[in-house]
Amino acid sequence: MASLRCTTTRGLIPFKSLASGHGINYTAGLPIVRTSPDHGTAFDIAGKNLADPDSFRQSIYTCLDIIQQRQRYAENTANPLKKMELASE
Repeated sequence: MASLRCTTTRGLIPFKSLASGHGINYTAGLPIVRTSPDHGTAFDIAGKNLADPDSFRQSIYTCLDIIQQRQRYAENTANPLKKMELASE
């Protein structure tokens, strides 16, 4: 499932309801890859053995997938032909 939103307040509540703890946040358009679990920092449950690591794990896997896709794109769009100098006559 994917949810595209321009602001946090418009899409986060329905997304969290549908993703039920397995969603991730991805910030597009940055030179670095930024992903995070949909639950944020979860300070309210920290140290209580209540947190489900699935969303965190998925955010890491998604980050790695995006990095690999960016590398493949860079390789596929690189100019395979090197410029050659013309021999002077």
